[in-house]
Amino acid sequence: MSLLADMVADRRRLKRNLFVWRTICAFVVVLFVGTLLGKGGMLGGGTYVGLLTVDGVILEDRRRARAIDALLEDPDLAALIIYVNSPGGSSAASEALYRSLRRVADEKPVVTVMGGVAASGGYMVALAGERIFARESTVTGSIGVVLEVTNFVELMHKAGIGHETLRSVPLKAQPNPLEPMSPEGREMSLGLVEDVHQMFRKIVGDRRHLHGERLDDITDGRVFSGASARKRGLIDAIGGMTEARAWLKEAYGVSDKEAEREIKTGDPVGLSEWVGAFLIGRPDLASRLALDGLVSVWQPSVGSAQ
Repeated sequence: MSLLADMVADRRRLKRNLFVWRTICAFVVVLFVGTLLGKGGMLGGGTYVGLLTVDGVILEDRRRARAIDALLEDPDLAALIIYVNSPGGSSAASEALYRSLRRVADEKPVVTVMGGVAASGGYMVALAGERIFARESTVTGSIGVVLEVTNFVELMHKAGIGHETLRSVPLKAQPNPLEPMSPEGREMSLGLVEDVHQMFRKIVGDRRHLHGERLDDITDGRVFSGASARKRGLIDAIGGMTEARAWLKEAYGVSDKEAEREIKTGDPVGLSEWVGAFLIGRPDLASRLALDGLVSVWQPSVGSAQ
């Protein structure tokens, strides 16, 4: 009787051990397959066409910058499509994104597709592509720079609040929202805006081969439709993703059957966007409030180029 009980116990113990090892093996297999898929290995299928989406207000994003830099080390990247649907944003962030994408373009074919809007800093980013496609109704242009300074002097005066700034030199802390802008401060600020505008103009001129009056006519801050932008040389052709893939095939032999892979940047949704969406249903405006310093952005609600 004791022998039978021992045999039954041993059998149960073996079943438990077998179950544990099967579970471990299944976990290892799942982990292995997941790693292959995540890295685009054997199951990922070799070369691919990357798709980088630039959507909404452009702000500094180190994770996006790292993701773009990683493309330079990826031998499986056959080409990159930049999809831009942005009114612009921080001038420095737009410039940084443009220059990082140009580094990719030095190594791989890069083409840009514009969505509903690719204006101001969004257009600067679009210039990273060797060829630019847009819809006829795409809003683009708005090539300019803005430095916005809110002044609370009158409000403080009505509230009986005084303010005094002690500075080592006259132009320190200029402009200042708590005091009127001095003529010298205004001149300095305008010079700063003009410096960045000239940088923007140079990028447009070099990338689109536009100079003199032709460049002046499109860099005065106005916006254009895609159809008008094509006539003025801001874009190359009317089209979208299909046309971009066809061009990659014709110009570089990149098959239009090549798999597309979204470039994951891990862009977080900012607190200002959540607050804006919840309170006023305008996350774009809330995002704009997060901009600091010089901005290259087109605000649709105003109805004019900035």
